[in-house]
Amino acid sequence: MDWLLRPVVKGMCRYESLKDGTIDLADIALMNDCLDVLAENTQIAQRINENQNVR
Repeated sequence: MDWLLRPVVKGMCRYESLKDGTIDLADIALMNDCLDVLAENTQIAQRINENQNVR
């Protein structure tokens, strides 16, 4: 259930679009992949920033 609602919670789509079929599982998968990449990039950037502040 989290996987389906994650794009809704992040504001990428509306819940109604899930219910009425405007968005399908392929769309949900693509949005979740995008959110995963964004989260990973944010973590990498934070680690780089933290390492630069330590020096």
